Amino acid sequence: MSLTQPPLLQALGIRNATVHHNPGVDELYAAAIRLGEGVQAATGPLTVRTNKTGRSPKDRFIVEDDLTRDAVWWGGFNTPTTPEVFDRLLEKMTAYAEGRELFVQDVFAGTDPEYRLPVRAVTEMAYHSLFVRNMFVRPTPQEREGFEAQWTILNLPSFKADPATDGVRSDTFILVNFTRQMILVGGTQYAGENKKGIFGVMNFLLPERGVMPMHCSANVGEGGDVALFFGLSGTGKTTLSADPSRKLIGDDEHGWSDRGIFNFEGGCYAKVINLNAEAEPAIYQTTRTYGTVLENVVLNDDGTPNLDDGSLTENTRSAYPITEIANIVEEGMAGHPRNVVFLTADAYGVLPPISRLSPEQTMYQFISGFTAKIPGTEQGVTEPQPTFSTCFGAPFMPRHPGEYAKLLADKVQEHGVRVWLVNTGWSGGQYGVGQRMSIRHTRALINAALNGELDSVAFEREPFFDLEIPTEVPGVPAEVLNPRQAWADKGAYDRTARKLAGMFRENFKRFEDGVDPAVTASMPDHG
Repeated sequence: MSLTQPPLLQALGIRNATVHHNPGVDELYAAAIRLGEGVQAATGPLTVRTNKTGRSPKDRFIVEDDLTRDAVWWGGFNTPTTPEVFDRLLEKMTAYAEGRELFVQDVFAGTDPEYRLPVRAVTEMAYHSLFVRNMFVRPTPQEREGFEAQWTILNLPSFKADPATDGVRSDTFILVNFTRQMILVGGTQYAGENKKGIFGVMNFLLPERGVMPMHCSANVGEGGDVALFFGLSGTGKTTLSADPSRKLIGDDEHGWSDRGIFNFEGGCYAKVINLNAEAEPAIYQTTRTYGTVLENVVLNDDGTPNLDDGSLTENTRSAYPITEIANIVEEGMAGHPRNVVFLTADAYGVLPPISRLSPEQTMYQFISGFTAKIPGTEQGVTEPQPTFSTCFGAPFMPRHPGEYAKLLADKVQEHGVRVWLVNTGWSGGQYGVGQRMSIRHTRALINAALNGELDSVAFEREPFFDLEIPTEVPGVPAEVLNPRQAWADKGAYDRTARKLAGMFRENFKRFEDGVDPAVTASMPDHG
């Protein structure tokens, strides 16, 4: 057993703790089961249940000080707190941790040695330590010697804040201090806070070094052509980037530097509700693998995972090392992209199945980050509702969206990248009238874009968003390509398109002060 004593945690002020330093999978399984955190499924994974079944974005705070005051885009998901609140909670947490059993993992965020961030995760739960070990990049034995963390996560789920005296919103809190280079987490057992906390840190730090941080998946073809896939939940990002003819670089978080694309992670955190073994065999297999963490997945009576049971939450998750997927780029790095794909599930049935974006439209659509909820996804949703998540990852972007959009546009222009907007939502009418886009057609559209087949076809412009639509795509009926032509009631299409365009304009008002006017002007006024 890898037990150590202070001075490992002396810098945090934690004394007399029993510390497991860089424990392996076997040790963490044994500890998690011994501590009552979870059980081993009959097929191998460690299964756990958590008090929170998702992130707590309203309980996340960034310390406002000289480093962040003018650099963070305050408001929305970026809520300020004071250094005094942070210091007071840190003192309480370190006192609370004294004499306890703690698990410490030394890992990297980022596969590129030039830009990776050394992170030390100090967790109360053994399962969190296994999660961190799976999700981040594990150092080699040589790299562990003399490992010096630049950032520290202190995560104590059983420590709960007092909102009345601690200056936070509830007993759950996530505090990020860029000056102290620390993240404090309390009150939530949801392991995703470890991953997303460091993702937010990377999103703040990397732009200063000319690196574009991105909430996207990435893959590469046999010829070295890299493609990026941006998209919110339900748009098909994971499914469409998992192409057997292309190698996966990563499924969620990447950086784009002067050297090319690199994965932030060493693992995957896949949503597994209703996961189908035929549609996604590689991810399905990880839910049967020793070393995987299954969060809030119900077990059958025989101890096997029931992936169709959402009684605990629809947000059931599998956390596993990316090496569990066969068709991957093992080093987690590749060259510059040739194509960028923005995925949207437009439940209004207005946006084209595929369209080519100008540089200004690229920035506009990136900042908008549009998709639409369909009726039944949440209580009270009875008709399609727009969802705008800036940069396709609003909760994790500390800087003004215009900064990220400009950085993306500069790299797109520098490397001659083609940018596509792909609608995986509805066609021929909005939800309830039209039909969901065929996955077969969507794959044919994306393949045609990535293979360069659209470079030689004619394009036409649709009138509402001024988007360029190809007039023909191999394997896709021509009447599918133009959304207006797919609607039987053309007047209804026009009214719905004007309505959606108005929603885009209204959403964008809050960003106009931080972007080039040409970007705002890239969407026509048809309200």
